[in-house]
Amino acid sequence: MLKENYENLRLEQLKIKGKGAKVLLHSCCAPCSSACLERLVDFASVTVFYYNPNIDNQSEFELRLNEQKNYLNSVYGDKVKLFIPHYDAKEFYEAIRGHEDAKEGGSRCELCFKLRLEKTAQYAAENNFDFFATTLTVSPLKNAQLINRIGKEMGEKCNVQWLYSDFKKQNGYLRSIALSKENGLYRQDYCGCSFSQKEAAKRRKVDQ
Repeated sequence: MLKENYENLRLEQLKIKGKGAKVLLHSCCAPCSSACLERLVDFASVTVFYYNPNIDNQSEFELRLNEQKNYLNSVYGDKVKLFIPHYDAKEFYEAIRGHEDAKEGGSRCELCFKLRLEKTAQYAAENNFDFFATTLTVSPLKNAQLINRIGKEMGEKCNVQWLYSDFKKQNGYLRSIALSKENGLYRQDYCGCSFSQKEAAKRRKVDQ
């Protein structure tokens, strides 16, 4: 069975809706949002939704949030809006309870995706967005097929349309690295949760 071309689906969705569609883009961080925004802003009116309770502590959350704010202000000005829901790491730990020991990329990550995408879908539906999407698919470490399945399910649940994507395609991930260097963005080697931080520390030891 052939995999869906999610980037073609995204372009088709935006083409059908027409220029100026309202898109709520869940963003995990400024570096990942950079390449995604490049592909969206010419076709849609974008609001970034910075909802990341998976980030393990307040200081790391604020550091990434400030990078997101600074990037949007310096590159897009008023063209791209930013909405920041409250931060509460307890939401993440409650959502993944019982899956703390799952392997990276397994059931714990799936529950985390559901938590963040459902919140995004709810806000999109309540505020009359045409679509909601996520920057998560720009990472080569994230399963785009799984993320798109969850996004579709959350969209159906909240009655708002999911915007398909696989932003890593067509050198999207490499573009995010280049844009991060150009703009001096803080990049991290783990998604934000304490579990991924430990995995990243193990990888660094192996690479030494």
